[in-house]
Amino acid sequence: MHEFEGNDKNDRKDEAGREKDGGVTRRAFLEMGVAATFAAGVEKVTWGEKVSMVGLGGYHIGSQKDEQESIRIIRTALDYGINFLDNCWDYNGGESEVRMGKALRDGYRQRAFVMTKIDGRTKKAAAQQLEESLRRLQTDHIDLLQFHEIIRMEDPERVFAAGGGMEAVVEAQKAGKVRYVGFTGHKSPDIHLKMLETAEAHQFHFDTVQMPLNVMDAHYNSFGKKVLPVLVKKEIGVLGMKPMGAGIILGSKTVEPMECLHYAMSLPTSVVITGCDSVALVEQAVKAARTFTPMSETQVAALLAKTKDAAQNGEFEGYKTTTNFDGTAHNPQWLG
Repeated sequence: MHEFEGNDKNDRKDEAGREKDGGVTRRAFLEMGVAATFAAGVEKVTWGEKVSMVGLGGYHIGSQKDEQESIRIIRTALDYGINFLDNCWDYNGGESEVRMGKALRDGYRQRAFVMTKIDGRTKKAAAQQLEESLRRLQTDHIDLLQFHEIIRMEDPERVFAAGGGMEAVVEAQKAGKVRYVGFTGHKSPDIHLKMLETAEAHQFHFDTVQMPLNVMDAHYNSFGKKVLPVLVKKEIGVLGMKPMGAGIILGSKTVEPMECLHYAMSLPTSVVITGCDSVALVEQAVKAARTFTPMSETQVAALLAKTKDAAQNGEFEGYKTTTNFDGTAHNPQWLG
């Protein structure tokens, strides 16, 4: 587990390549379990919670033909100690949240850190989506609520504008329906930086930021190079996603799943969210955590050398270079 102290305050494929975002402190730590082991001195940034170093992706747990299989995947992850659960209001037409809500019955909710995302840029749309997420997830509060798909330069201003989505989220936080607030995006590091600048201009501090962090990102329009250092400096929790590029990176034949996961874990991430549409992939994530030791600079350099040529034009990061992963581009009505 990643354990830090603080206070409450203000992908469309799985990772095997199949179809399918208070006070804060930093501290290095060493603890056994699904969070595996960390060498002394490895800093991890989080926002006041104990979370597993790997998180369960939410899109993938709404795609099984039998919802009981989805429930089994979620509960298996929790039983192994993966307590960070990712989701989104729009995943699989809401089915991902519905199934997660059923999985969180029988005492499982108390063992989980539940994150979900909303698309609404207006106060009305954000409030409606949040209430629907609460109902589907069968909970009275969301541990972490994030604005989903900040992928357009105008998104930050829309969120923070008068009558924008942030007004609804702040009200929900004051009402105890939301504990922490963050945002996600997969398109451009510059848009992430714009969101952070806009938040600062409005005197708002995000608790978390979610973005792709993987062995291809390091070479092309890199979130890791442009945004990660800013988050570390501002002590904002770092949620790494797409460690295998939504499964596409594995198609490059340059790296193996375990290398991808260990690379992302070696960055100053609070949690690495990985898609699991089967119990076998949950067990792969658990194995990655249990066998993890931070990669040395030499190991990182060798790994990135293997992916450098393949990464040059973004071919294996379609979420940056195409609209195929942009749910709100295909469904602009979700923005409100």
